[in-house]
Amino acid sequence: MSSPKVGFVSLGCPKALVDSERILTQLRMDGYEIVSSYDNADIVVVNTCGFIDSARIESLQTIGEAINENGKVIVTGCLGVYAQKIRNEYPQVLSVSGPQQYEQVVSAVHEHAPQNNEHDPYTDLVPAQGIKLTPRHYSYLKISEGCNHHCSFCIIPSMRGRLVSRPVGEVMNEAEGLVKAGVKELLVISQDTSAYGSDIKYQTGFWQGRPLKGNLLGLCHALAELGVWVRLHYVYPYPHVDKIIPLMAEGKLLPYLDVPFQHGSPSVLKAMRRPAAAENTLARIKTWREICPDISIRSTFIVGFPGETDADFGILLEFLQEAQLDRVGCFQYSPVEGARANELAEHVADDVKQERWERFMQAQQVISANKLQKKIGQTLEVLIDKVDGEDIIGRSHADAPEIDGIVFIRGDNDLLPGDLVKVKIDSAGEYDLWGAVVYPRFRS
Repeated sequence: MSSPKVGFVSLGCPKALVDSERILTQLRMDGYEIVSSYDNADIVVVNTCGFIDSARIESLQTIGEAINENGKVIVTGCLGVYAQKIRNEYPQVLSVSGPQQYEQVVSAVHEHAPQNNEHDPYTDLVPAQGIKLTPRHYSYLKISEGCNHHCSFCIIPSMRGRLVSRPVGEVMNEAEGLVKAGVKELLVISQDTSAYGSDIKYQTGFWQGRPLKGNLLGLCHALAELGVWVRLHYVYPYPHVDKIIPLMAEGKLLPYLDVPFQHGSPSVLKAMRRPAAAENTLARIKTWREICPDISIRSTFIVGFPGETDADFGILLEFLQEAQLDRVGCFQYSPVEGARANELAEHVADDVKQERWERFMQAQQVISANKLQKKIGQTLEVLIDKVDGEDIIGRSHADAPEIDGIVFIRGDNDLLPGDLVKVKIDSAGEYDLWGAVVYPRFRS
């Protein structure tokens, strides 16, 4: 008899995607078949997001859709911490669990879609790197769970708990396995990458039979040995991050930092209770660029935070102009149930939020377009993501998948996803680049 089939929907951030990969890997190891449609599935797992109201709405709508289309639904992920609310709206749900509760999800699948035949580990094979939801040539590498900060707009610590760093040797073994399986880019993620190892007092681990310091710098030195792109996400601008930048200047790490600044006004940052709020981030950015002129910095910001005045917003625009960040995202503040920011006075009107968001994005659009214009005539190393006939799409070191810009490539129809090629840029838009392959096209 055939194995039970599991449909899977993964919502939310890359950290949730890694959770999904872990669950899928275990289910495949247990002999379940993974399918991509509701119709063919014996049961459906929905990994939810609950960070902001729009994400909760999307998660609830997806649960409802899965119930309507299939009927047998298991819910997990960040929204799972509100189990009673989910059950009140969808009493048909078979099981609800929170983030990182992998065993509970797998047990629920076993209970509600039991195996029809004996699982044979010799025929039901799983790739050494596990089941991946990203393309073969890049992968997210989660180095820790949880967060020790108490930002007033965020409820992630209540969902995912306090910081728990993975042993550095375990992280490196996973990274090495991914590279051996063909991964060309490792995207390092966590809730707070800068804090890696602080909860375990930077305990020394072992990799390839030698000691390895269990902090961000030690991890980066080791990852640099793997010979692939290494991209750092969710890095707070603490002083010790300065020690990472020389590795970027030397070509050992991608010259790219994802730093969630969130605002430029000291009073708003204080109300947000942001870590590193007291740091002089503009001075830090200047230092990073002095060490590594090619560094690309991306960030996210929030406009319309409670108490944000016209003067605060003006400071934010001044920060944006002085920082000249390469990639920027901006969100309008949205109340989240359980967040301390809800209790703050002077909430900003929706029309004011919208007006500030538009002004912010217009300002950054000009910055982005000007910076990309300067890349015309340069030859960049580009990682190919997609080849569809004559349409070839890739990314430079400045572009993380799905959140940053892309490079449209002409002149080479036999490229494959995962190829690293040299591309001469001949035109630029507000966020994207266009160019042609130059020869020798492949990195030596």
